[in-house]
Amino acid sequence: MRHNKTFYGLFVCGLLLSAIISPAQVVTPTAAAPSEDSLLTVYILPGVRKLEFRKVDTVQLTILAGNVKLKQGTSLFYCDSCVINNNNKTFEAWGKVHINDADTTNIYSNHLRYLIDRRLAFLDGAVRLTDGKGTLTTPDLEYDMTTNIGIYKHGGKVVNKKTVLTSKEGWYYGGLKDIYFKDNVILKDPAYDITTDSLMYNTQNGLVRFIAQTLIKDSSGRTIETKDGFYNLQTGKAEFGQRPIIRDGKISIVGDNVAFDDSTGTSQARGNVIIVDSAQGTTIIAGEVFRDNKRDRILATRKPLMILKQDNDSIYITADTLFSARLSDLYATKDSVVKDTVKGTKVVTVNNTKDSTNRYFEGYRNVRIFSDSLQAVADSVFYSFRDSTFRLFQDPVIWAKESQITGDTVFVFTKNKKADKVKVFENSFLVNKMDNEIFNQIKSSRMDGYFNNGNIDSVRANGFAECIYYIQDEDSAYTGINESKSDIIDIYFSEQALRKVVLRSNVTGTIWPIRQKTPSEMRLPNFSWLEERRPKTKYELF
Repeated sequence: MRHNKTFYGLFVCGLLLSAIISPAQVVTPTAAAPSEDSLLTVYILPGVRKLEFRKVDTVQLTILAGNVKLKQGTSLFYCDSCVINNNNKTFEAWGKVHINDADTTNIYSNHLRYLIDRRLAFLDGAVRLTDGKGTLTTPDLEYDMTTNIGIYKHGGKVVNKKTVLTSKEGWYYGGLKDIYFKDNVILKDPAYDITTDSLMYNTQNGLVRFIAQTLIKDSSGRTIETKDGFYNLQTGKAEFGQRPIIRDGKISIVGDNVAFDDSTGTSQARGNVIIVDSAQGTTIIAGEVFRDNKRDRILATRKPLMILKQDNDSIYITADTLFSARLSDLYATKDSVVKDTVKGTKVVTVNNTKDSTNRYFEGYRNVRIFSDSLQAVADSVFYSFRDSTFRLFQDPVIWAKESQITGDTVFVFTKNKKADKVKVFENSFLVNKMDNEIFNQIKSSRMDGYFNNGNIDSVRANGFAECIYYIQDEDSAYTGINESKSDIIDIYFSEQALRKVVLRSNVTGTIWPIRQKTPSEMRLPNFSWLEERRPKTKYELF
């Protein structure tokens, strides 16, 4: 900052004269206490050496030297020396400049130029401002004593305990304890590193507000990209808006709004939430998702959809609620202790919680599953990534092309995320649609089906097995209907069409000529073709 050469010259002359004239005069404040109307007056406190000079051009200067103390309202000024211009109501101060503003803010510098009427302070040279919580250092600072607002334009740093903030420009609001940082802003904290163009920071409560595109990286390696929100460095609570992107290891989260509580390790995402787990090959889409980061658990609601990704035939699962967690937590498996008989020591085997197969998910109410080769509905589902099995409960139905399987409980085993085999427990029923109103049917207590490349290949019906199937000639014309019972019935398919039926033991039954029975008559007990419940495409899951 350029100094006024006239003031500086007079100041030097004053110092020289003060050494040869009589002892310094002590100037005391005005007897009456300053009123509200006189707050623009600067008072010289006792113990200050003073010299007065009056020039021809009527400019009157007051030069003060030695532990100078000045007062304006509730603000105190300290310095080694200063020059007061009584005409334009300014003063300049040098050496150990210190401003105490209403006992709440302290500013230090090497030089000060002060506009008395406007109560504006221009400080430069190792400027340091502290409000009792944080400390700002900068080459130069403009500070308004009326509004308690400080501005720096040439770089600054704020240190608040272990948090360090730097930026090219900044605005300090003393009344609010807020600092607005702008241009190349970097925040470093033991828990977080933040880079952005602009942000707000409160030195009292440690609250950081994001108002521009921001990158946050925490000590665990998690990154957050956001341009709106806040983070409280003291409580660990944060909230981000305008669709932030969170990357946590192999998991990425996007939502309209995401809230964190790092003290409890929980988070909540709302509005078109998308969670991608590249390790599991899964994607969750939902209106709202709750996540327990410490236990690695996820609860998705508001039309949640899970996608098990694969190259040509991804599996889509939806339900009223989806929940995913670690298998080891579900079964509460403790560390196994094995005794080494040779060395007589114990070997502890710890569960690998980072194992990608150590997970499961559950769907509750109105479960619907779709892939190109297989579709299913049920009240609830349990899927284990360890054995790649869907367990469907309460009125489950699965479809594969023109075949339908129902039962009390259905297990669908997958390999490479394609159906490999199916197990049906109690009230098992297989329906294979041949034509309009024409259905091959098999029912039994237990049923085991096998798939080839995602297509149904064969089925074994075991226990009180019954069947109705249509016999065709080489031209695919219907010639008869076989209605039989057996302990075990094996059914073989070719290109999703029934190819052969083998009745294994205790066989009884009748073969009806095709003209003696109508299709509506040929129905096993509890027959039901549930095509209206079947999701035809992934867009019909809801």
